Amino acid sequence: MPELTEPVALSELPIEQLIACHECDLLMRKTPVGDGEQAECPRCGYELYSHRHQVIRRSLALVLAALLLYVPANFLPIMQLNLLGQTAVDTLWGAVIGLYGSGMQGVAAVVFLCSMAIPLLKLLCQLLVLLSIRLDIGRAYGLLLYRIYHHLRDWGMLEVYLMGILVAIVKLVELADLNIGLGLFCFIALLLIQVWLEVTMAPHQIWQALSGEDVHAGD
Repeated sequence: MPELTEPVALSELPIEQLIACHECDLLMRKTPVGDGEQAECPRCGYELYSHRHQVIRRSLALVLAALLLYVPANFLPIMQLNLLGQTAVDTLWGAVIGLYGSGMQGVAAVVFLCSMAIPLLKLLCQLLVLLSIRLDIGRAYGLLLYRIYHHLRDWGMLEVYLMGILVAIVKLVELADLNIGLGLFCFIALLLIQVWLEVTMAPHQIWQALSGEDVHAGD
């Protein structure tokens, strides 16, 4: 693991050669890292950036897998509830429609945006960014889309929705006959793949590739 230099003044080096720690604000000179290595802050140990192997290929595979899971996760049944002879099948899209039909249009809009629309927009932005790097076309648009993706990151709340589903299952399992649907497993798989994608798609390498600094990013 390479060690970073001691703090430097902004006047001593060009701004593009400096990096500040996100945790403790220590200002340092950027140090090149090799494949599989990472740079850490010498003061607090925070990981500043890393260089992962085949980051574009691996990220593309994960994005495509997430997009394939998106439709079944949102439209296949999450659970089937049998109570007093009545059967109800719930899906994520059905939950949005049910909230809207019961007069809670605002809540329905928030659920739709945070659990369906924004996660899809994030995946599409990631896909287009990775394709712009992989195919070496439209990198200026890729920069714009990657900025948009970073603004959307805090609005996609699949994990919050999953916690709501699990709480509902725990509360309903003692009141009625409850069967878990395929949609829930697809939803959990989608969430796990998105977390994996966040780890794999190293921001430092993506920014470098979009700016043309890392010619090996697509390897």
